[in-house]
Amino acid sequence: MPLHTQGFKDEVNTIAVVGAGLIGCSWAALFAAAGNQVNLYDSRPEAARLMSDFWTSVKPTLIKLGMATAETVPKLEVFTTLADAIRDADFIQECIPERLDAKQALYAEMEPVLKPQAIVATSSSGLKLSDLQAQWQDPGRIIIAHPFNPPHLIPLVELYGNERTAEGVLQRSTALYERCGKVVITLKREVLAHVANRLQAALWREAIHLVIEDVASLKDVDTAVSAGPGLRWAVMGPHLLLNLGGGEGGLRAYCEQFKDSYHQWWDDLGTPQLTAQNIDKLVQALGEEIAGRDYNQLRSERDNKLVAILGAMKDVEAKHLKADDVA
Repeated sequence: MPLHTQGFKDEVNTIAVVGAGLIGCSWAALFAAAGNQVNLYDSRPEAARLMSDFWTSVKPTLIKLGMATAETVPKLEVFTTLADAIRDADFIQECIPERLDAKQALYAEMEPVLKPQAIVATSSSGLKLSDLQAQWQDPGRIIIAHPFNPPHLIPLVELYGNERTAEGVLQRSTALYERCGKVVITLKREVLAHVANRLQAALWREAIHLVIEDVASLKDVDTAVSAGPGLRWAVMGPHLLLNLGGGEGGLRAYCEQFKDSYHQWWDDLGTPQLTAQNIDKLVQALGEEIAGRDYNQLRSERDNKLVAILGAMKDVEAKHLKADDVA
């Protein structure tokens, strides 16, 4: 019987994560920290070690976020066969590399084994759902669920389902992600790279242009973001922020005041390409900015700062809720 005629139960007891790369391990850590039974599968024999090392490295961060304690032991099992990992799963988070042919081959192997009401959510950062559905017998069970890296820290997840998506799938997925602490947005129509990656690509394109054209150093371009608009974007999106920039007149006043300026700026933005020469220049400049810090040091610095921001925002939200209760 087609999935869309069966309806959906709300319970998700077991989550399978397919792929033990950075994204897959991060998803697995998040789901496990939220108290779920997690089945992890990866074709590599070192998958269990990779997941164990990842959990050890992020557990202090999860403790700081209040998602784990020193005594927390994740309900997480690593499987050596795909069928065993997904057979009893109510929800599958697919995290294999971004290749359409590889994902379609994986789905062909998965679909005969899935429980009747299981949902498959792909972490794909840019592939179209319509292409991913193409070879499914029952395409109503698969959706886009794109996180922002790293999923165990960054709350955002972008969901998309289309006219072939079964009734209740998006709602059930949203409930699961929100229960795990995620912030969910839902796309209204299909577009390459979804929402957040398109915004990131637009900013990075101009950041590359400014470096390649020697307007500013790579370090100063990065600083211009992190010490400037990046701080504002951490608390409000661009439209809401510019609404404040318009004063009492709001976004309309802002647009009326600056529309001519923006039209000139947009016309002057660069359109660089990631040529070998430009990549070399970026990598060389990045080496100067890193100044001897290795990958693990940079990751730790990023995570500690993210935890501080998330913790501060949680405190502010709690104070607002308390003030509202008093009022």
